[in-house]
Amino acid sequence: MYFTRNIEEIIKKDLNKGKILIIYGARQVGKTTMLKQVLPQSEMLWLACDEGRIQAKITPDSLALRELFGGAKLVVFDEMQTIENPGRVLKLIADHLPDTTAIATGSSAFDLANKVSEPLTGRFFSYVLYPLAFSELTRNTPRTDLGFFMDQCLLFGSYPGVVTAVSREEKIRKLELLSDSYLYKDILEFDLVKDSATIRNLLVALALQIGSEVSYQELATKIGMTYKTVQRYIDLLEKSFVIFRLRAFAGNKRNELTRKVKIYFYDCGIRNVLINNFNPLSLRSDGGALFENFIVAERMKRESWQPQRTNRYFWRTYDQHEIDLIEEQNGRITATEIKLSRPSREIKPKKFFADYPDATFQLMSKDQPLTVSDWLQ
Repeated sequence: MYFTRNIEEIIKKDLNKGKILIIYGARQVGKTTMLKQVLPQSEMLWLACDEGRIQAKITPDSLALRELFGGAKLVVFDEMQTIENPGRVLKLIADHLPDTTAIATGSSAFDLANKVSEPLTGRFFSYVLYPLAFSELTRNTPRTDLGFFMDQCLLFGSYPGVVTAVSREEKIRKLELLSDSYLYKDILEFDLVKDSATIRNLLVALALQIGSEVSYQELATKIGMTYKTVQRYIDLLEKSFVIFRLRAFAGNKRNELTRKVKIYFYDCGIRNVLINNFNPLSLRSDGGALFENFIVAERMKRESWQPQRTNRYFWRTYDQHEIDLIEEQNGRITATEIKLSRPSREIKPKKFFADYPDATFQLMSKDQPLTVSDWLQ
């Protein structure tokens, strides 16, 4: 089963514009599958850069590259972060092989981005592919089934291999494999972290705090790490597309918290396998936090295919007034409260609107799957 990805049309439009195309994303999110689905197979040379014999042939030499391509007009470098000097290779293609369109994929943005962004200044378009967005997963789903698929995403996430697994047991096994073999493989391979157990302990601690403000100092004390190491590991995990940070909204009001941060997982299934909890929401105490993670992550995924970026925050004051999600675009502010069940009374936060009277407010609850689905398109 193949799920059409929302960035496909953007990539198609950007082909043949004289730019290098770079697609980032975690392992197993479907980068290879998508490109093989979208690109014309007859015109394409596919180079699997994680194979030693391929690595030996890719050198920063325009004549050697021309010979390797053999006249191919479309060349894909899959997992290009595994070769040396990827930025120089791509720059030579852009400068000396203008009739060749090159596409590179990379699973670790912290490595590939650092190696390509400077040499390729002004010469490339970049994209990010995440685990399936809810809109991609439910594109042809009857609206009566949206609640079921939402429950599946909350428990098992939306990695393509997990979504297509048939049984609950198979889904959990695939998530365990992802967690054990792929989640921080790049960090370990590039010798950025020495101990996988330590970073896993950090991930478990973060998984238990979704929806709550995170203190790096408390994490450091709990895990037995330094403050700076916690900071560095979180940065690496964010650049590996495992987690992301949501910072506090800074509206320059004295009573607002501005230095706090919340940390969410791009995939709820990865979060659940870390704490080994796949119970239905009715049997768990973290259902509200899990639904909040799902909603915020889905809104973050939308950045990959939206034409204009949106700034996202949470909001909280020193006297405990709070809103789960603040979105700001073109000076317009939208406040979203996220609840597992719709409350019986109005919860519009008066304190926030006293300070930001032009903002709009909305409530997203799991018991209104049609409303949530429309908002996540």
